Amino acid sequence: MMEPSNEAAAAALDAARDFAARHVVDAAASFELERRYPAELVPLAGKAGLLGLMAPVEDGGRGLGLGDTAMVAQVLAAADMGLAFSLKVHANFSASLARVGSPDQRKRYLADMLAGRRIGAFLLTEPDVGSDATSITTSARRTASGWVLSGEKAWITNGVAAGLMQVFAQTDPAQGWRGIASFLVEGDAPGVERLPAYGLLGGYGAGVCGIRLNDVAVGEDALFLAPGEAFKGAMRGINIARVGVAAMCCGMMESSLDHALGAVAGRSAFGQPIGDFQGVQWMLADASTDLEATRLLTRAAAAAFDAGQDAVVACAHAKKFAARAAGKAISDCMQVMGARGIRLDDGHPLARHLAAARLTHWLDGATEIQNVVIARALMRPRRVAP
Repeated sequence: MMEPSNEAAAAALDAARDFAARHVVDAAASFELERRYPAELVPLAGKAGLLGLMAPVEDGGRGLGLGDTAMVAQVLAAADMGLAFSLKVHANFSASLARVGSPDQRKRYLADMLAGRRIGAFLLTEPDVGSDATSITTSARRTASGWVLSGEKAWITNGVAAGLMQVFAQTDPAQGWRGIASFLVEGDAPGVERLPAYGLLGGYGAGVCGIRLNDVAVGEDALFLAPGEAFKGAMRGINIARVGVAAMCCGMMESSLDHALGAVAGRSAFGQPIGDFQGVQWMLADASTDLEATRLLTRAAAAAFDAGQDAVVACAHAKKFAARAAGKAISDCMQVMGARGIRLDDGHPLARHLAAARLTHWLDGATEIQNVVIARALMRPRRVAP
């Protein structure tokens, strides 16, 4: 892991390590075994200052850049990726609210979001749309007093307990992505219907479900991002999230490698320590190389974003490589541990990490979408030197 860029970032990392050690490491297996979302941990994360990592200091956040925020995500995911993703989605929403919310929206919601009294959710994906966010069909219809939202959203992280939702809806289908706006909707608003939680192996800590909007009426003051701005805001948020996912893969890989090294050091087979077998050593060496490569791609993407550069392709590279590398590295770490590597109840997180690594292929754009982003950049017309 790279060094934090300043004292504020170092303090955030210390807070993340303490929060994970106190509240997550020993409890994380229960999220899977009991199939539950640990909503009780969100206010504790708020108390630790983990829900406003990129929000300005003057608003009660930590004012971190994406690079430092990614390191916090790595620490949390080493304990449990599902919960880490849940907290990251919430923190990104808090930062967006602080950055572009109206004065009334900030006054009404920001303190509760930073403290975890309200849990935030990002409602973009739909059941029949998937990664094609330009084709959403949830509608926003104008009324004399505001808007009426109708439609169904899917794959909503924090959805099972969300107290504040950013809902993306189409105001004018003829305008395509330019017609999409986003609205702030409270979780208990009339017409908000939470669908059953997903049975999500490796991701119960993320509290994922679908949400149906049955003619939900909101005032004009609920408009968060106007048509023409909402889709661009969503894509900015997705780039931040892709770096976060890559960092979480680093956390899971590092955790798996540490556990595997401890396991092979303490076991013998055929008269010698398992760690002395060259085949075992090489599998762990490959996992270490993939971890280092993922770290470097993640750092590069975060640095480009923090520098204000066009980081779309860098974020796609990092997320794509991380998802692929994590699956193989964690699987190899499990293999050298023998059959105990697959157990959920044996005091190590590798089985959870492997399931979560598979989930990362779809979070914030499927791996194939990353290939689309990268291929488009490759195929752009190039200037030919005279």
